[in-house]
Amino acid sequence: MPQPDHIMKLSIPEFDSLDDDVKKYLNICEEKLGIKPNVLLAYTFNQNKFRTFSRMYNEIVLGESGLSVLEREMIAVTVSSINKCYYCLVAHGQAVRELSDDPELGELMVMNWRAAGLTGRHYAMLEYADKLTRTPSEMTDADRQKLYDAGFSEADMFDIADVTAFFNYTNRMALSVDMMPNKEYHAMNR
Repeated sequence: MPQPDHIMKLSIPEFDSLDDDVKKYLNICEEKLGIKPNVLLAYTFNQNKFRTFSRMYNEIVLGESGLSVLEREMIAVTVSSINKCYYCLVAHGQAVRELSDDPELGELMVMNWRAAGLTGRHYAMLEYADKLTRTPSEMTDADRQKLYDAGFSEADMFDIADVTAFFNYTNRMALSVDMMPNKEYHAMNR
């Protein structure tokens, strides 16, 4: 059965009705990526939230950090796998395939990050993200110590938590409105 054709189950404004800055942002995405990501089209439902979401995504996922963009995308896929967020598994699984130049890693991350044969650093990072997603009230000093032991700084730990929390939020938004990923993601970087 093919993926449904909708972007989300709520109405999306017509492109021409959007504010100029929002249209410009979406057009730049299309120039760089070859698509207007459906998550961004969904956020045009409220253009002020679109602006906030875009700034937050750009800072958390693409901004300066001791974590590589690949590591942040690996966290996104781990969180999304736990939450069973179809949109994010497809979109961020593609990002892992692209950034790692390893299609198998992208698929392993989507299915079971623990089976991906990760280094100690990455294993510790994703174990932390996994626990923060599943049982956040059970985080302890021992969990943070594992990150220290794997070579992460306090700034890195903050970023791991920030990325994890952000994708728990985006997963819940995508799931709540039945957001669908761009179909193009399925064939990319295979």
